[in-house]
Amino acid sequence: MAENMIVAKWHKELEIFYRIKSSIILEGNIYDSFRFPEGELKGAWLTLNQYLEAFFAEKGYENVVFYNPIDGFTASEETALSKFGEIVGMNVEDGKIAAKFDASDTGAPVLIKEALANGESSTVIVMDMASRYIIAPDHLYPADLQCYTILKQAFLGAADVNTKEGRVENMLVFITDKQNDLPSWIYFNVNRIKGIQIEYPNAEQRKSFLLQDDMVNFFDSEIFKEDCENYKDKPEEREKLIDQFVARTEGLTFFELMQLRKLAISEKVHLSKICSVVDLYTYGIKENPWEKEDLSNRLTRGEEILKKRVKGQDEAVSQSLDVLKRAVSGLSKVKNNASPKGVLFFAGPTGTGKTETAKTLAELVFGDESACIRFDMSEYSHDNSDQRLFGAPPGYVGYEAGGQLTNAVRKNPFSILLFDEIEKASPTILDKFLQILEDGRMTDGQGNTAYFSDCVIIFTSNLGIYTKDQYGNRKENVNRSMSPDEVRTKVTTAIQDHFKLELGRPEILNRIGENIVIFRYINEDVAREILTARVEGIVKMIALQKEIRIDVSPVFEKLYGLVCENLDNGGRGINNIVEKALINPLARHIFDDAIQAGEARVVTDIVKKDSGYDLVLESRQV
Repeated sequence: MAENMIVAKWHKELEIFYRIKSSIILEGNIYDSFRFPEGELKGAWLTLNQYLEAFFAEKGYENVVFYNPIDGFTASEETALSKFGEIVGMNVEDGKIAAKFDASDTGAPVLIKEALANGESSTVIVMDMASRYIIAPDHLYPADLQCYTILKQAFLGAADVNTKEGRVENMLVFITDKQNDLPSWIYFNVNRIKGIQIEYPNAEQRKSFLLQDDMVNFFDSEIFKEDCENYKDKPEEREKLIDQFVARTEGLTFFELMQLRKLAISEKVHLSKICSVVDLYTYGIKENPWEKEDLSNRLTRGEEILKKRVKGQDEAVSQSLDVLKRAVSGLSKVKNNASPKGVLFFAGPTGTGKTETAKTLAELVFGDESACIRFDMSEYSHDNSDQRLFGAPPGYVGYEAGGQLTNAVRKNPFSILLFDEIEKASPTILDKFLQILEDGRMTDGQGNTAYFSDCVIIFTSNLGIYTKDQYGNRKENVNRSMSPDEVRTKVTTAIQDHFKLELGRPEILNRIGENIVIFRYINEDVAREILTARVEGIVKMIALQKEIRIDVSPVFEKLYGLVCENLDNGGRGINNIVEKALINPLARHIFDDAIQAGEARVVTDIVKKDSGYDLVLESRQV
């Protein structure tokens, strides 16, 4: 098992720099478990403290001592702590040497300085949780400033010591979440100290973890035997499942991989469902809407369902459903299993059903329209807007809140993400979208990772409806008199020019691929369908909520004529006319005329007035 271990980059750096530096800062993935690559503990999984103790013991150091302000100085070897106590003139009590983080004669910095200056006994002092010693590294209290000054003196004056492995230098090691949790003057332009980043397991390491002992320890023994038999003649299929697991575990620690292994065994997961255990661990739920048996049936009826709500956009509906069908069939992630389930770019005139289509797709797949999470990108056009979506860095306003997008995805991992008017987004946000579309993950300012691999991402845009002339003035690029093919060509070309020429970001288009969906103008026939559905909905709502029966049929054609006077604003314009000419005056009559439950009214005329519209109502049986 241990023979084919992959030695981490940070271990290799530690091997080099412990010989030439007197202080090392370890940052990053410091709370993980690590396999020790050498000596008697080769192959053992250790915490970082255990790892460092074993490492420096292998290099001949006599005393490896740990410090934190709560426990003081401790060591797993009693002799090491006793020897340290002798050096600094302190007694060991209850397995530790108490010391506060202050500049007194018995404070930790002074004792550390004294121990590192001793040339008789080789010593490594590891300052654990060093990110938590002070409130802010750039605003030190005088007492804190004195403590860190003493610590800097300590490693700058560290003594050389002879050991059985050769001559070494006494060493001070800081373990921090981030290097800048320490005052910068401790390490900036200081040649005696070295920062080393402990990285999260890369793809090669995650694959190696899964393949330890040919995966025998990752599955229930009986299931493992069964899977070995099933995949004996299907090595390519087996390799594909392994690659999917590796992609889905991006950003997980070794400790989390161990927990995945326990979960896979306890849940009796088969190799064919290995990614389901990642979903269970990541999201805390077993039911993946994408794997429900009835989803395929719903998608089969998808066109019928969508056309009830989205009128006159048959081609857009069909193209959108194709993307969902690819996602369900598993063909949307041929290259990268970690990427989102699907990506769509809805373009076309305003009010043609782009947002409505996204909401209907959410209800179709997830059974709930609220699974469509909408972001209006006109609100994210400023330079620092990316911090609102993805979280502010430590020390900045809003850091504690996290990112609006990353928070939403962690809360609702199975969702449709709708980014309205994407062309208005800040360029820094577009950079982040590239990572989401490619890797399917994003880490916010707090270090929390959101996974987009079970989301469908939809961008909407009005690009191509208008363009700019040589003077920067807006001019009409398409209009309703053009054929659908001509509109599609002009809008698509304008979108491509925007990303390639204006933004200089053709890679965004590459991520979207052929999934640009062009919505048509609303014509008079479609307007009649939309109006009919809207009026019927109003009549039913009044009957249900107020128990008042309303007949609008006598004025329907007049209302339709008002709608057709200007269809440039599409369905949104139709709703505006219905609101002004029907809903508002109808509500006014119900209130002013004190129409009671059980009564009926027939709308016989719509009258244009200076302030808007009024209705003529007659009381008769409906």
